[in-house]
Amino acid sequence: MAFTSSTLTQKKKVLFIMGATGTGKTKLSINIGLQFFSEIINSDKIQVYKGLDIVTNKIAESEKYSIPHHMLGIIDNPDYDFTVNDFCKQVLETLDVIIENGHLPIIVGGSNSYIQVLVDDPIHSFRLKYDCCFIWVDVDLSILFPYLDKRVDEMVEAGLVNEIREFFVPGENCTRGIRRAIGVPELQSYFEIENDENIDEGHKEKILMEAIAKTKENTCKLVKNQLLKLDKMVNKLGWNMHKIDSTKVFEAILKREDYKHLYQEIVVKPSLEIVKRFLEETTQTNTI
Repeated sequence: MAFTSSTLTQKKKVLFIMGATGTGKTKLSINIGLQFFSEIINSDKIQVYKGLDIVTNKIAESEKYSIPHHMLGIIDNPDYDFTVNDFCKQVLETLDVIIENGHLPIIVGGSNSYIQVLVDDPIHSFRLKYDCCFIWVDVDLSILFPYLDKRVDEMVEAGLVNEIREFFVPGENCTRGIRRAIGVPELQSYFEIENDENIDEGHKEKILMEAIAKTKENTCKLVKNQLLKLDKMVNKLGWNMHKIDSTKVFEAILKREDYKHLYQEIVVKPSLEIVKRFLEETTQTNTI
C-alpha cells in the first residue's frame, strides 16, 4: 500500500511516574530504569534549582545507580522563575537526546500542572509524537500523612534547618524561585529572631517547633492539591493511568517492619509488567 500525503511512523515511547509527594516515585523510577535502558527526567519544578537538596528531597548521587538524570539542579539563580514554558522546552529538548540515545525516557515528579500542559497543550502536539504510559503511585492518606510527618523529622535530623539558614535573606520574597520550597517560608520567622539576644532561648525553640509543625501541615496540603490534579486528569481529562497502591508498603515502613519483599511484589513487579506491555505495543501516527 502506498501513502501519497503521509507516512505511518512508530510513535516514540515515554513513561510517566506520577503521584503525590513522598509516595516513592523516584524509587520506582530507579527500579524500572535498572530493568530497561532508561534515562530519567525530573518533573519537580523545585528540584530544577541548585541547592536545598534536603529540603527538596533530591535523589543522592549514590542512589542513581549510574542511570542518567536530567533537569536536576540546573538553575543557578535561586530567584529565577522557572515557568511551565521553560519546563516544556527543557523536557522536549531532553526527550530528543534520550530517544537519540535509544533509551526509554522516564518523566518523574509531582508538578502535575506542568505535566498536564506538556501533554495536553496542542502547541506541543505531544500525544501525536509520543506514546505515553502513566503510572500513578498511590498511598492512602491515613498512612501517607504520618509517614510525611516522620520524613520531615528525619529531614530536620539530616540538617534541614542549617541548609535553609544558608539561603535565608531578611525580607526576601519566598513566593518565587527555590524559596517557594516547603520549609523555607515556614522557617523564615525563626531565622528573623534566631540571633536576637533580647529573646530568650525557650521562645526561640517554641517558634522553631511551630515552624516545623507548619512545614508538616503544608506538606500535607500540597499532597491534597496534587491528588486533586491527578483526579482531574483521570476523571475530567480522560488520562489513562495505571494506579499502583503502595499503602501496605508504607504501613510496614511506619511499623518498622521488613517491607522490601512486599515492595517488590505489590509495586515493582506490577509496574515492570505494565512497562513491558507498553513497550511491546505498536502505536503509529501519521506524518505529513
